[in-house]
Amino acid sequence: MKSKSIFALLVPLLLATIFFSCKKNLQPSSMSNIENRGLKGKNDINGHLNQTKTFSSDVVKEWLATQMSLLYSPENPYGVNAGRFMAYSGIALYEATVPGMPAYQSIYGQLNEMPEMPKTAPGKAYHWPTCANAALAEITRALFTFSTTTNNAVQHTEDGLNAVYEVEIGNAATFERSKEFGKAVAQKIAEWAATDHPWILWAPMVLTENSPGKWWPEDNNPVMKNALAYWGNTRTIVPGSIDNVVSETYPYNDDDINSPYYKDFQEVYDISKNLTFQQKRLALYYDDPSSNGYPGGASYFPVFKQILEKLDPMLDVAALAFAKTGMSLMDATIGSMKAKYTIMQERPFQFIRRVIEPSTDPATWWKPIINTPPYSDFPANHATFAGGFTHALTTLFGNNIHFTNNTYKGKQITIDGNTIDMDTYDYDSFYALANDIAISRVYGGIHSRLSVVEGVKQGIKTAQNVDKKVKFLK
Repeated sequence: MKSKSIFALLVPLLLATIFFSCKKNLQPSSMSNIENRGLKGKNDINGHLNQTKTFSSDVVKEWLATQMSLLYSPENPYGVNAGRFMAYSGIALYEATVPGMPAYQSIYGQLNEMPEMPKTAPGKAYHWPTCANAALAEITRALFTFSTTTNNAVQHTEDGLNAVYEVEIGNAATFERSKEFGKAVAQKIAEWAATDHPWILWAPMVLTENSPGKWWPEDNNPVMKNALAYWGNTRTIVPGSIDNVVSETYPYNDDDINSPYYKDFQEVYDISKNLTFQQKRLALYYDDPSSNGYPGGASYFPVFKQILEKLDPMLDVAALAFAKTGMSLMDATIGSMKAKYTIMQERPFQFIRRVIEPSTDPATWWKPIINTPPYSDFPANHATFAGGFTHALTTLFGNNIHFTNNTYKGKQITIDGNTIDMDTYDYDSFYALANDIAISRVYGGIHSRLSVVEGVKQGIKTAQNVDKKVKFLK
């Protein structure tokens, strides 16, 4: 289904803020369809005969599929970890394959407290898909909630790919060396990842300010779980990535119906009273529910996989894209949560129930069509995530990419008494996806327009900071 330009306010902002500031696209192998060349029959001492760009990105697609299976309606909740999983997985993949990318370098020394990476043996050959397979297997085990399901899924993917690669290589020493190198890289990345959230043992945050304009939990419980309250204190991947990215909010005003603050929430209320079928569908599509879906921003994994399937880049481009997109997504997540728990702006349900449609009877309270997450309004998380995610992809692949988001195709939902297939959305640019994700939260009734517009801009600024500070090319 074709997605229309439904977010008119955001488009010119994106054009003004982004299009004239995009950097030159980075395409290490120009996404050419170079035939894979194995090492079979070659002497093991011949060295790095095959560069990363000579291999397909199939290993990345396989691992994304495995990670997606673990993220969909997960056995155990994991908060807003999706961006974190993508970041460390992408960095592990990149570092495990960058020795086969002569024009590129390790990003050790550029990221926050990142350890020095293992080195390849001089004069020895490596099979980069095998390195990638070992790295992604190890990092998935380390990051994702451990369970029998997780372990079995990881082992199945790792063993299946290794069976193919062992035959393809035809050299036991090269095969083992490649596995060992990929695993060693991922172990270093996993150790680094384990130190990024010192707040895990802090005392829970207890809210104290329950006044007009300030966010207060809908369940009236002022005790915040650490995983949400302190997520903004997580160590960013890139130093300074979330500096000077947060926009100003409107001054609080519940008296003047023409004030920007009042009008921002009035719009949410007015839209909710006249929602079209397509607006409801969009809100539900990008809801990221806690069950029967990809929660907490995890839907970026299937979108990223679909982009790789559409463009079919070689392994070098896929590794670069995984790392860069993951870093932007994770740091956008941190910046968004940090701003939320600093600004603490109220949610639409609070203003509407208190000012626009006041009621003391919970049975008659105004309700949004999707559930309101248990944290404040500004900035909108998904809009911020989308800004970082889509800007990173745009810098890599350009702004004129047509793709279809089929993440929930086949899933049945009921709207206005009619059961439908959630189907697909077609886009002609990555930013168009950000548009839809952002406005869907207004249609859903859980964010104001300012929150989503400025959220997208915050995510973009975060990704731009990543661009400025991390140099992949030598």
